[in-house]
Amino acid sequence: MPDANSSPSEPVSQNQISRKNISDDWLAIICATFILIGSLACVVVSTTSAASETGEVAVTAVNPLAQWIGKPAKWSSSPLGAFSKTDDSGALSWGPLWATLGSFALLSGLLSLAIRFRDGRGSGVRFLRGFAGVFLLATFSYALAEQSVVKAYNLEYALWALMVGLIISNTIGTPSWLRPAVLTEFFIKTGLVLLGAEVLMSRLLALGLPGICVAWIVTPIVLISTYIFGQKVLKIESRSLNMVISADMSVCGVSAAIAAAAACKAKKEELSLAIGMSLSFTVVMMVVMPLVIKAIGLDDVVAGAWMGGTIDSTGAVAAAGATLGDRALEVAATVKMIQNILIGVSAFGIASYWVAYVEKDAEGTRPGISEVWKRFPRFVLGFVAASIIFSLLHSFMEGGPEIVGSMIKGSTKTLRGWLFCLAFVSIGLETKFSELIPYFRGGKPLLLYLAGQSLNLILTLLMAYLMFGILFRDFIAQ
Repeated sequence: MPDANSSPSEPVSQNQISRKNISDDWLAIICATFILIGSLACVVVSTTSAASETGEVAVTAVNPLAQWIGKPAKWSSSPLGAFSKTDDSGALSWGPLWATLGSFALLSGLLSLAIRFRDGRGSGVRFLRGFAGVFLLATFSYALAEQSVVKAYNLEYALWALMVGLIISNTIGTPSWLRPAVLTEFFIKTGLVLLGAEVLMSRLLALGLPGICVAWIVTPIVLISTYIFGQKVLKIESRSLNMVISADMSVCGVSAAIAAAAACKAKKEELSLAIGMSLSFTVVMMVVMPLVIKAIGLDDVVAGAWMGGTIDSTGAVAAAGATLGDRALEVAATVKMIQNILIGVSAFGIASYWVAYVEKDAEGTRPGISEVWKRFPRFVLGFVAASIIFSLLHSFMEGGPEIVGSMIKGSTKTLRGWLFCLAFVSIGLETKFSELIPYFRGGKPLLLYLAGQSLNLILTLLMAYLMFGILFRDFIAQ
């Protein structure tokens, strides 16, 4: 069909049809690829140029984007402190403000071009107008999270972004001009492909078998057990809600929930409910778990593995691990990264199960195997590809660890954070409490989450103690 700006008699080209068929998954992969290639190229060119100027064989990797891509800074008394900083001489600069605006310029330009390419004339402008508003809300959320007292309690930007969106949606309602840019899945899928570049296979090798056992054995056991518990014991009517909560709680929180929701075609209200519970319990766990660990005197390495396998958010894992020391932080973050690899595996497994056993007609006929491929979240392919490619660059490219590390730290990780923050704001803007009430009926979703997380905590602690405290204790201590 012609787009809104074309006349009825205007022929539609094959290019227009093919563009309309580009899903959020492929568009996310394309946008993330541009960011990754562009960031890597900037670091390589700048580092090579610095080496030629100094005449040194090896120099520190330079990321020229680092000063132009950023987010609000930590502040205490005045919110203006989130966008300015004072150097040792007392001079005031607006570096954080320019870096925030730089992030907006890059993301708005790239994403609006992508939407314009896919949806046709006028769509890019509508998206850009709405994106400015959503980005402003994300900036406000980031600034709230960076307040010194708030930051001390590890209340991360994701929680504030969700709350900001929810307040607007459930009071004045989401304005119509914002809606073209309320693209939750597009934002988070693009961010997840960028996350793939951070999940380096070298981290898997660093902890080897003990890390794999904690992340890859316990996780599927908890996912399957929680799903069966929800169906057989709690009798949850919506299988997709049951599965999304199970994947969210057992694998790695929001990222796994998005992949699971795509694989089983869950409703957006079900996804919002799962993510809301995940974020709420993440805040509680990252505060309570370190206190419990210190009270019982658990070894730091075992404690790190326990937190890495149970706390949903990667950022929350790092924050909780840091309270116990550098060694606990390293083990916790590494176990979580290993667990993140299961996003693709779990998505494929859920899609296969849904096609083979859930979506049958009255006569028991099941869809063909091709339906698994149609159902499989394509953005997971981008996540896996980015992980493999940048792991190879990290390991085999000259100066790989410094170059890839500078690329991630100076640009892609920051942009990934913005995309996640935009996604959480969008989730809030799309969610009304009145639509969530039916899913809370009887308290079954909450009971499912509590039961599954309890099982997760127990099994992960036992596996972490067995692997890191007994079988491989001497090897890890070296």
